[in-house]
Amino acid sequence: MRREFESIDDSAALIAQVAAAIHDRQPLQIRGGGTKAGLGRAAEPAGRVLDTRTHRGIVGYDPTELVVTARAGTPLVELEAALDAAGQMLPCEPPSFGGAATVGGMFAAALSGPRRPWAGAVRDFVLGCRVIAGDAKHLRFGGEVMKNVAGYDVSRLLAGSFGCLGVVTEVSLKVLPKPRATCDLALALDASDAVQRVAAWRRAGLPLAGACHAGGVLRVRVEGGAGSVQAARDTIGGERADDDAFWSRLRDLALPFFDDPRPLWRVSVPAAAPLDTLPGAQLVDWGGAQRWLKTDAAPADVQRFAAQAGGHATCFTRGVTDAPFQPLPPALLRVHRQLKAQLDPHAIFNPGRLYAEF
Repeated sequence: MRREFESIDDSAALIAQVAAAIHDRQPLQIRGGGTKAGLGRAAEPAGRVLDTRTHRGIVGYDPTELVVTARAGTPLVELEAALDAAGQMLPCEPPSFGGAATVGGMFAAALSGPRRPWAGAVRDFVLGCRVIAGDAKHLRFGGEVMKNVAGYDVSRLLAGSFGCLGVVTEVSLKVLPKPRATCDLALALDASDAVQRVAAWRRAGLPLAGACHAGGVLRVRVEGGAGSVQAARDTIGGERADDDAFWSRLRDLALPFFDDPRPLWRVSVPAAAPLDTLPGAQLVDWGGAQRWLKTDAAPADVQRFAAQAGGHATCFTRGVTDAPFQPLPPALLRVHRQLKAQLDPHAIFNPGRLYAEF
């Protein structure tokens, strides 16, 4: 049975708030469910709060086209419930953080879950979006069908911009059918052996959909047709895991590992990067390409390691550093400033949230 959810078009009120902020030269703090409020820098100055949760609802969904369009304030769990009823899913597995996360926040932060190395990132599934720009115009980028790629690069550019370039009001996403079969396995291995084995299984073409190492145990998720899942299980070995909620708790940073009071860092590096360079407790996700680190190490040391390994590090604990995102090279910083000047000429959208320079 199809579930019905609340649908409200509040775009006119949001546009009016942006227009008033432009007139008053008053910055806006764009906010949805607030689940990522502690990620990034505190906006400077904080300004007025623009709450997108009043603008919600699924405005278009045709399962046969594998495309869904939802307003920014739509709770992510409502979108996922609608997709699940049709046997479909968001392959990028974005965190819902206890059910409070919104579609707009998913798009603005572009955080992807455990399936990301094999399925793709949030921005890979963005087909288009609507945005209130820095002149209070309500713009549309991209399309609502997979063949329409006009403006697709702009939509991808806005994904992960933390609201610094405009107020996202609507997002069109590509979705996929849910896998026919799933198996979750556990193997007792050290981190180095775990990363090497996952790399070998990837080269062998096994249908991996998750690989996480913590506490001396490698958890592996395989998905696909029943035959391919069984063959992968025979190859991987190990024991069937009995914790069905493991992957959703990993996605939402709710495993016991994350209870450690030390600052939390996400270190994104090539899977083959050294595992024991930094002090602290480590959870290795994405087959080694994403490391969650609980450490008291100096922020500069963490970001230096990430840069030298060919990646980047982000601090997920507010107040530890004034530069929670990896510092940008001068040339790339100039590009970011130019984009900010073009899309937000009055600098009213979440100023300073990503970097102090814009």
